[in-house]
This record gives sequence, structure tokens and C-alpha cells, in this order.
Amino acid sequence: MTRWLPFLKSSPRVAVVRMTGAIGAGGPLSLSDQSIGPVLEAAFHKGKPDAVAIEINSPGGSPVQSSLIGARIRRLADKRGIKVYAFVEDVAASGGYWLASAADEIWADPASIVGSVGVISASFGANDLLARQGIERRVHTAGTHKSFMDPFLPLKDQDVARLRGILDQMHQTFIDQVKAGRGTRLNGSDATLFNGDFWLAGRALELGLIDGIGHLKPKMQEVFGEKVSFRRYGLKKPFLRRIGADIAQDALAAIEERASYARYGL
Repeated sequence: MTRWLPFLKSSPRVAVVRMTGAIGAGGPLSLSDQSIGPVLEAAFHKGKPDAVAIEINSPGGSPVQSSLIGARIRRLADKRGIKVYAFVEDVAASGGYWLASAADEIWADPASIVGSVGVISASFGANDLLARQGIERRVHTAGTHKSFMDPFLPLKDQDVARLRGILDQMHQTFIDQVKAGRGTRLNGSDATLFNGDFWLAGRALELGLIDGIGHLKPKMQEVFGEKVSFRRYGLKKPFLRRIGADIAQDALAAIEERASYARYGL
């Protein structure tokens, strides 16, 4: 109440938004612009916060959703004139680092994993298996590239070249975002920073990918004083999922997310 009385001095307040899990558009629990967007809007607008802190624990995922969320963070920060601090927990890699790079400052635990500025496309090929089983697959298309990268057809050199071009363009978009967010703080060649590698926080600090080693509460107290208060915002589990519905879908999503974290030894 005191924040609305002009003659009383109120203590600083930091809005805290938690972003955890793989990034995608797979449903209400996935970290996407649709799910986290309203949370970010509330964090920047409610209670006149002095800063917004983002807790990130994500191995990455959809480049489009990463771009949409990162752009929303910057748009809100610039419009409201509010500084954004990102705090990395276990990992902010690939799309997770894309989100972090949208903040004004990035802080991490000494054991945090940071980086992986790259793009990956993974699939499988089963044409030999079908042939051994005596199965003939018949595909008819209208359009030269309609069967592009079909896993049940032999791999085509022109498909690989086309996919490589798409990945390179997407990678450059990621690089441009990191350079825009980190600017002159980056300390290394493109070949070092943007080859898809990842590091612990100490090395990430040397490379300029983060601003320092620190945790949310003590860092915010250092910046705003001991009396700083926090208001937390995050995704809420839908009612049907809280009572146990969609168990199979939740289990599959958990397995896929676990595999994403496993890429970083977590």
C-alpha cells in the first residue's frame, strides 16, 4: 500500500520470473511465448518494479519461441524503462542462453552451464530397414521438394545441402541476437563463441557471455539494498493436470525434456 502513497518512501521491489524447462510450443506447460508472455507482462506492469529478475534453467529448444520470448523481454524492458537481470541455475544453453542474452546483465552459479550458441537438426533413416523387411514405400508428391528429408527414403545430397543452408541462416540469427545483447562485452572470436560449445560459468565470464558469478537474492540486495522485496511470477499448472489428467502426455514431455538436459551432463 505504501508504494502508492507519494509522501512515503517504499523499499525497492524486484519482480522475479522463473523460466525452466525445454523451450517449445507443445502445450500449456512448455516454455513458450504463449505460456510465459502473460507472466512477463504481469511482472513488468504490476506494482511498479524497480527491476525484473529472470531465473533461467533451460537446455534450449525451439529457436522461434526463444526469439519471441527474448524479443518480448526486450520490448517490455525498453518500454517500461526497467532493467532486466538474468540468473542462470543449472543451465542456460542454446535457446536458454538466447533468453539470457535478452537481459541487461547475466549472472550464474560457478557450476552453471552456459553457451551452446548453435543450431541442431536430428532425424533418423529407416530405408534400409524397410528394404530388409521386404517393404516398399510408395510416395507421390506434387512439388519437387515435398518429400524433403523423408526418413523412409534414401538421403539425398541436395536435401542435405538445403538443410545446411537453413541451419546456417538460423545460426546467424542466433549470433546476431547474442551480439546485440552482449555487445562489446564479448571477448573472443566468432569461431570460439559461436561454434556450439558450452562452458562452466568461470570460462563463460572470461568470454564475456555472462557478467559475473552471483545468486539472485544477494545480488539484488547488493544493487538495491537489504530492504529489497521480491514478487514472484511463474507458470501455473492447469487444473486438469493438477488432478492427474493427461498423465501419459506429461510423462512423454518429461522424458523428452530429460533427454535435452542430458546433453549437458545434467
